Amino acid sequence: MSDTNKLPPVIAIDGPSGSGKGTIAKLLAERLNFFLLDSGALYRTAALAALDRRVDLTDEVALAQVAKELDVRFAVHDSQLQVYLEGREVTSDIRMERVSMAASRVAAIPAVRAALLQRQRDFRRLPGLVADGRDMGTTVFPDAQVKIYLTAGAEERARRRAAQLRGEGVSVSLRDLLEDIRARDALDMNREASPLAAAEDAVELDSTGVDIEAVLQRVLTLVLDRIQPGVP
Repeated sequence: MSDTNKLPPVIAIDGPSGSGKGTIAKLLAERLNFFLLDSGALYRTAALAALDRRVDLTDEVALAQVAKELDVRFAVHDSQLQVYLEGREVTSDIRMERVSMAASRVAAIPAVRAALLQRQRDFRRLPGLVADGRDMGTTVFPDAQVKIYLTAGAEERARRRAAQLRGEGVSVSLRDLLEDIRARDALDMNREASPLAAAEDAVELDSTGVDIEAVLQRVLTLVLDRIQPGVP
């Protein structure tokens, strides 16, 4: 048996913002009773910490230091992920658009990514982990037993984000959200450190116009074909 097979199983779900990967990852983790890593939340929390400290987003040394000192904790309550920064709940704060844009800039910095890499790998525990992000299958968990690249059209992702924000009582412009998503995609795909891309052995799924339950069933079929829950 290889060393990889002795490790807790990992399901890596990568893709651009708004593709539905976060929802799928949460539902999958609940269905399998696996741990959940929302790497986007980790980077968003680092970005929020930098903004709170008024750190210049072009100061790579200072941003790396923020990442090294990051006091972040995840918890699940009523099937929803909660994020704590230095003991303060910031679940809603890290979803603000200014934090989203800052997170893409912070995530492009190699020193920041290096500081947070091992922290992400430490989430790998029995009975298994569902890892949601942009480089889970390529960089963080290249040995993941299942790798999925979930995508959707930019217009579809903008509509989903608009519906989410309006449901939270936030007035938004669909045009502005679409521009933000395209700008974020460009940053993520063209960054020097771990650019957004599907792993060579990933299964690519397009969720445009597809019901979330249908996407989940397709993912579950892939997972159960390769992993027996509860067996590392």
